[in-house]
Amino acid sequence: MASRGDLGSWLNGGNVPPGETPGPDRLGLPSAGTGSRAPLGRRLVALCLDWAVASGISYGFFAYDAGATLAVFAVMNLLLVASVGSTIGHRLLGLRVRRLGVAGEHIVGFGRAAVRTVLLCLVIPAVVWDTDGRGLHDRAAGTVIVRR
Repeated sequence: MASRGDLGSWLNGGNVPPGETPGPDRLGLPSAGTGSRAPLGRRLVALCLDWAVASGISYGFFAYDAGATLAVFAVMNLLLVASVGSTIGHRLLGLRVRRLGVAGEHIVGFGRAAVRTVLLCLVIPAVVWDTDGRGLHDRAAGTVIVRR
């Protein structure tokens, strides 16, 4: 009979190939400072700020309808990430969304931002992380949230 240890699990971070360690080195990011992977706490606060802004807009224009709030949140994320690389919450907390494997300040682009936004709005992909600490929405879009 196989044990849990034999099978591995996404709960313990999945399997990392021999000789590699999960984290910034594997992603080609610095371990600290500008361009390093953003900490979870900052990402969550940025998400809450973005939701608060979307809620305010929804309340002002749609008498706070939950569906309208989600739509406003999605449009904000799509347009801001695709064009400037960060949402309002990201900007306030010194974060930005960056294409993985591309050095410098490259625009994420509409396609990657669309994939990321749809999966973020589905919630589950955003709360499941890979071994590098990226949400599955970022992994699917080929992006990572880094410090500014």
